[in-house]
Amino acid sequence: MDRRQLILGGAALSLFGSSAVMAQGLRPEFMPVEVAIRPDIAPNEIHVVPDSFMLFWTMPGGRAMRYMVGVGRPGLYEPGEFYVGAKREWPSWTPTPAMIRREPEVYAQYADGVPGGINNPLGARAIYLFTPSRGDTYLRIHGTNAPNTIGRAVSNGCARLVNDQIEELYTKVPMKSRVVLYPKSA
Repeated sequence: MDRRQLILGGAALSLFGSSAVMAQGLRPEFMPVEVAIRPDIAPNEIHVVPDSFMLFWTMPGGRAMRYMVGVGRPGLYEPGEFYVGAKREWPSWTPTPAMIRREPEVYAQYADGVPGGINNPLGARAIYLFTPSRGDTYLRIHGTNAPNTIGRAVSNGCARLVNDQIEELYTKVPMKSRVVLYPKSA
């Protein structure tokens, strides 16, 4: 962990409070919960705290909706600051060339893409993360029909929510919203 990651990780704890970030007892329910946050945190932002598998949608008045998520597995999670550059309902999906190289036995069969639908890995909705310098980062906040992946680090870098929760979040998040993916502590 470098100095920047340490600072951002500490910032995550200070933004949302240790009780919200470390609320381990709520993970099995996977239900969104409105929580208090510092009142100076800007509304209409997404903050992902990977060590606790939590995504916060910030609201006015020092409040946020907290969702439980799955995150990228070790070596594939990418912390940083992004913005919402695109949104799609029932998006199609194509594995990246890096995914096919890493696990051809899993991903090569999908090289031509998978149309949107219930069996698509991106689920019911996808929020596409961009940066000014790179454009589309190929990172997504998306749905899944595999609730057993929530609360785990199993993806190729994306954050995932169960489908009904991504549908709810998707309606709240406008284009160009700020997204912060905090570093993992370990």
